[in-house]
Amino acid sequence: MRRRLVAALAVVALLAAACGDDGAPTALEANSIPPATDTTGTAVTGTTPGGGDLTPEIKWGKANNGVQLGTIEVPVDYNDASLGTFTLPLARHLATNKDERIGSLLVNPGGPGAPGLEWGVAAKANFGKDIVDRFDIIGFDPRGTGRSKPAIDCFSDYDHFYDSTDITPDDSTERQQVVDLAEELAGDCATENAKILQHVGTNDTARDLDSIRRALGEDTISYIGFSYGSMLGAVWATMFPTTVRAAVLDGAPDPTAHGVEPAIAQAKGFEQAIENFFADCAKDTKCAFHNGGDPATAFDALMHQIDEHPLPALGGRPDLQLGAALNAVTGALYLESDWPRLAQALDAAQGGDGSKLMELYDEAYFQNGDPTNEDLIEAFNTIFCIDQSTRTTVAEEDAAVPELQAAAPHLALGTTGGYFCTFFPPSDDPLIEVTGAGAPPILVLGTTGDPATPLASSRKMADALQNGVLLVVDSNNHTGYHNNTCAAKTVNRYLIDPTDMPDDGQECT
Repeated sequence: MRRRLVAALAVVALLAAACGDDGAPTALEANSIPPATDTTGTAVTGTTPGGGDLTPEIKWGKANNGVQLGTIEVPVDYNDASLGTFTLPLARHLATNKDERIGSLLVNPGGPGAPGLEWGVAAKANFGKDIVDRFDIIGFDPRGTGRSKPAIDCFSDYDHFYDSTDITPDDSTERQQVVDLAEELAGDCATENAKILQHVGTNDTARDLDSIRRALGEDTISYIGFSYGSMLGAVWATMFPTTVRAAVLDGAPDPTAHGVEPAIAQAKGFEQAIENFFADCAKDTKCAFHNGGDPATAFDALMHQIDEHPLPALGGRPDLQLGAALNAVTGALYLESDWPRLAQALDAAQGGDGSKLMELYDEAYFQNGDPTNEDLIEAFNTIFCIDQSTRTTVAEEDAAVPELQAAAPHLALGTTGGYFCTFFPPSDDPLIEVTGAGAPPILVLGTTGDPATPLASSRKMADALQNGVLLVVDSNNHTGYHNNTCAAKTVNRYLIDPTDMPDDGQECT
């Protein structure tokens, strides 16, 4: 459910300055806002070892081009302050029209595991003028991710776990190697993150949202989340419904799906996306993977060829195997603007060069040289699995393979289960049931050609919320706000005036 950043800026060096104060709005004094209790019964109280009913404090630095960097400490365990704290970095783009300022707008870009600091730093690149004028836009790195301290870190040998996996083992020995690798990955994540493992789930991040709200001194606050950020927003609205001023959930997953259901739903979404890619390429003779107007057949043949004979890729890296090739393809299907690069990469692979697909694969797994993102996939694995209430077995994963293959005949070519969370420890605090009960109307965006969170999933999110309203966006992209002018205008109007809500099921074409 990850979402790519619209604008990524280097801000690591700037964090050192986020320790002073320039007289801008700061946190209220301790005890000035009563401590909250979320709907699960967990007290959201002090944020320093020793606890106490204290309003947390954000240490803001001086504003630079209208942006302040800061940090907030939140408890590792909201029920046990003795376990210490997470330090979360924040960036606040101050409203440019102070006379018409509405309040703060919290942003989460997706993941789970994606750092979000850049969304405050680059607010002007990500939001329309009306929003930049009226809101303090706040991006932050959620607990365990990005520059937060501590951060999730499972392993250093990325290629060992991902590039070299054979998803079509030839015999029981090779199949067991796939299972063993999944168990090793889960074991490494559990061991390396033992102190925080049970406290990086979405429920605790939702509690952090409320800690940020209280530190800002706002009774209610606005929120926009993309992809997984939609799930986070829905959990927050369920746990703290009376603190919601407005909430936008763009590219929302199905909160009712469990076990292998999310994988099957997503497989259908990506299959639709690649069919759309094939149709577009087939009618365009300039498409690099045109193949006489039949790119679909050429694709199937190419994937079979890569499975039989992995391709040389990048120097010093393993050969490109089928699993990596398919992940490269799905990564490029998130945005329609990436389709030309995908066609070029597939064309190069037909010629025996796997380097372009490997580059797309590295981008899909955020291995782009940015140290902020290098552990994102590990955070994704860990947070996703800690959110799950049950663990599927190897047998259950294997039993789902035929259904996955039926859902995505071009893309679900593996003959083993995913074992994604099979070997993770059971969760102490799995994802709560999403209801949004008691929250005001919440705007949910579902996109017709979204591969990662298909429209059917977003519709189920809107249905699960007590006051969910679905906006249908006509687009072959993951999420709608940045890819459809009508969607952006509708969202902006709602954020400025939450009573300006579209009709349920209204379409943006």
